[in-house]
Amino acid sequence: MRLLIRWFITAIALMAAVWLVPGIEIRDNNGWVAALVMAAVLGLVNAFVRPLLTLLSCPLVLLTLGLFLLLINAFTLALSSWIAVNWFNVGFYVDGFFPSLFGSIVVSIVSFFLSVFLPDENEPHRVARA
Repeated sequence: MRLLIRWFITAIALMAAVWLVPGIEIRDNNGWVAALVMAAVLGLVNAFVRPLLTLLSCPLVLLTLGLFLLLINAFTLALSSWIAVNWFNVGFYVDGFFPSLFGSIVVSIVSFFLSVFLPDENEPHRVARA
């Protein structure tokens, strides 16, 4: 259930990026389907490609005090868009580096704020005592 909620949160964050960032657009008849497919692709890219990129660029991440992670996030958003467009024929387009950079920032911020409202699974449930 938690995975589905995170998937939906990512789709909402991607729609916010489409709305806020010029250069990110959905050219599809059904925008929510495109956002949901793009959210799934972004989740898979973040699960498999992003850790490898972070590991390989660890010296650059340390040298820039973590700012290089913004470039990695931008690359994963652009790669996810490319995969969604070319493999799944979904019309979610990211046109260039700066839309990808600003879009990844918007997606991160919106996802963070929406995830704050999710209950933490590691925290034990509190029982109200009378």
